[in-house]
Amino acid sequence: MIIFSKFKLALLSANRKTKQILIGVTDLLITFVSLSFSYFIFSNKDLNSLPIHNDTLWAPPLIILVLAFSGIYKSVLRFMDFSVVTLFIKSLTLAYIFVAIIKLILIYLSFTQNEASFLLPIFSAYLISFFLVMLTRIIGFQFLSDHRENIRVAIYGAGAAGNQLSVALRVSSEIQPVVFLDSDASLQNTYMGGVKVLHPKKLKRLIDRDMIDEVLIAMPSLSKSQLRLILSEIENYSIKVRILPGLAELAQGKVSVSELKNVDINDLLGRREVEPKADLLKLNIQNKTVLITGAGGSIGSEIARQVARLEPRLLILLDSNEYSLYTIEQEMKLEFVDVQHLSFLASVVDKKRMHEIFTSYEVDTIYHTAAYKHVPIVEENPFEGISNNIFGTKNCVEAAISSGVETFVLISTDKAVRPTNIMGATKRFSEMILQSLSADQDLRKKTRMTMVRFGNVLGSSGSAIPLFQKQILEGGPLTVTDAEVIRYFMSIPEAAQLVIQAGAMGEGGDVFVLDMGEPVKIVELAKKLINMNGMELKNLDNPKGDIEIVYTGIRPGEKLYEELLIGDNVSKTSHKQILRAEEAFLPQEELLVYLNSISE
Repeated sequence: MIIFSKFKLALLSANRKTKQILIGVTDLLITFVSLSFSYFIFSNKDLNSLPIHNDTLWAPPLIILVLAFSGIYKSVLRFMDFSVVTLFIKSLTLAYIFVAIIKLILIYLSFTQNEASFLLPIFSAYLISFFLVMLTRIIGFQFLSDHRENIRVAIYGAGAAGNQLSVALRVSSEIQPVVFLDSDASLQNTYMGGVKVLHPKKLKRLIDRDMIDEVLIAMPSLSKSQLRLILSEIENYSIKVRILPGLAELAQGKVSVSELKNVDINDLLGRREVEPKADLLKLNIQNKTVLITGAGGSIGSEIARQVARLEPRLLILLDSNEYSLYTIEQEMKLEFVDVQHLSFLASVVDKKRMHEIFTSYEVDTIYHTAAYKHVPIVEENPFEGISNNIFGTKNCVEAAISSGVETFVLISTDKAVRPTNIMGATKRFSEMILQSLSADQDLRKKTRMTMVRFGNVLGSSGSAIPLFQKQILEGGPLTVTDAEVIRYFMSIPEAAQLVIQAGAMGEGGDVFVLDMGEPVKIVELAKKLINMNGMELKNLDNPKGDIEIVYTGIRPGEKLYEELLIGDNVSKTSHKQILRAEEAFLPQEELLVYLNSISE
């Protein structure tokens, strides 16, 4: 075994010229043997008395010369495919035709014996040569290609994209396409580039027999609902799934292994995102000065990106975290070079600073995302949470009113509904500050104050999803607080777009609630992520699994279920994913009493 490994290593490390000479010499010997054996078969002479036939001396070098000129020795044996086989057949046929023609000329000129049946041994030699040369190529291919370490994949989709992906994978030293899966009955049990097409129902059998390691979905024109249906079929099989990007990437010629992406959590949840309304997106942004507090955060930075695409006159980024502000500012410089923007390192707690910035730059629209939002952290640091979330909001909205800001949009949370933790209570208090101020008709005319309330956003800092992904990479376990915990989820871009549209619909004092779809059990989400990463859940029923889920218990102030509405008084808006809630709030006088009590 060691000798074979060393020999293989020596062959692979040899220079290209040496390899070509080695293959050429092998083919030369094969053609010599083929011709000799063929002439022996078609002669009546005894083997011991049979001299070497003259044709076996000049014909083999001629054949090798033709093969060399055809470019057959330029192909790499490890990556042999159907095109190479086709070229070889053509070249070898042409070579033996040349041999037959030269043999005929020699007979005609009487330079050799007049053999009436000279074509039979030549044709026989051709068949033997073809068989032996192909056999050596197959043996060489198997010997030099180590498939044991390759990732064996099933390509879901036998269309144009799937075939292009299969071709791209043939030159990969890491991934080997084993089978196509396609629901098109006309394609099933046929072969695409040497790879068989099967019904998707055969996937379970392939996995059970350990024939594949991964599924690659190559159907870029799929809708989200169709993709969700496919993923729902696969997600229980404990196999890694990756997806080829969409049609835009295909149009750019990006069909390669490097373009494959892991399954997005949005695909697993199957959320159907509604197209935004362009008029609502632009209303408070186009040709206006827009300021975003907490611009370096998950939501703030995405709102900044959305705003930058909508042609603002000036975009102002404000954050108290230096690194977060630097990160989004660098992105603006690289991705939105035509957008004029400014960055301010400042805290919303500093009312004077807020007033200076709002007034100096004549801000039209403010998206107030700055907040301490991590429930356990705020629970342990209540005074900082109150200072930033309550008084920071109060400072900003009062500075906005005195500076003549047209629109002020507060980004709130589902945790503000019947809060059981300090973070949720501070956000509800922030909402009531805007509601009470909006009750004053004079203030309402100066600044439209709107609140937008929604649940968890996928991939945000503190979200369960990034934590689960990190824990999977580390080998687990995945930590879930309780088996019954349920949360609403939405993608960050979708949430940002809806926030902008809701803000544009506000008349003053509005509480807008985003339709988050169906709530999701966190433990089910964890299981799906484990399976889609090609691993098995480790539990009592499957002690040999890869990753287990550990329940850590509900944290202080945490709910099992989150709500989005305080009461039942809710109405529809012009956008199907945005609802308007009518909720009770404290009047300014009573609210000031509580604010004064807290500040003391």
